Amino acid sequence: MLITERHRLILDLLNEKEHVKIQELVELTNTSESTLRRDLDQLEKQHYLKRVHGGASLLQKKRQERSVIEKATQNLQEKKQIAKYAAELIHDEECIYLDAGTTTFQMIPFLKQKNLVVVTNGVDHLEALLDKNITTYLIGGYVKKVTKALIGRNAYESIQNYRFDKCFIGANAIHPELGYTTPDPEEAHIKEKAISLSREAYVLADHTKLGEVSFAKFADLNKAKIITSVDETIRLNRYTEKTKLYLAK
Repeated sequence: MLITERHRLILDLLNEKEHVKIQELVELTNTSESTLRRDLDQLEKQHYLKRVHGGASLLQKKRQERSVIEKATQNLQEKKQIAKYAAELIHDEECIYLDAGTTTFQMIPFLKQKNLVVVTNGVDHLEALLDKNITTYLIGGYVKKVTKALIGRNAYESIQNYRFDKCFIGANAIHPELGYTTPDPEEAHIKEKAISLSREAYVLADHTKLGEVSFAKFADLNKAKIITSVDETIRLNRYTEKTKLYLAK
């Protein structure tokens, strides 16, 4: 079978099922596992799919974005591990930026530092921060319904009034070559600015975000450190070559 025909069959099956195993592809194409692994590596480099343990997954659509309610329960324990690790990087009397998002939200219960100041664009973060008596600044702007994030020109102008010791940013997708991305260009604009205003920048993402590419880029990989968790589907060396990667355990 020609390589182009194998690639077409692989992608057709992925579009149908979203996840495929090597053994399924062996039976479909009557080809060896080693050849199919090379095919999958090539298709991944061309950004058609994402390699996972034992097979491949379809990449998310570039503008696909789930609501806060949908994301809140996905990989929740993993997000809590990442959030706890991130919170432990903060010191007393620091000023931090806490991006809107479900993983950054999970940091709030772990914030125990003295005289901490938090600036955020996350509407959902506000009550939890105030309940912990944390000095909180909410930037102004348009409230995006899906993510409950404050974005737009007013938000961009507002955030420029602050400087941060550290920022903690959420991301829909992280790719070793294409950087940090998110579906909404306006939300990306705020993330990019927060990183530029911070002494240290961290992107928080569960393992499913690695290898993905979304619509709007907000930073190159080396502009922030990654906090994620260990998963057998991740080839971590592709990321550690370009930035510091922390593994929450």
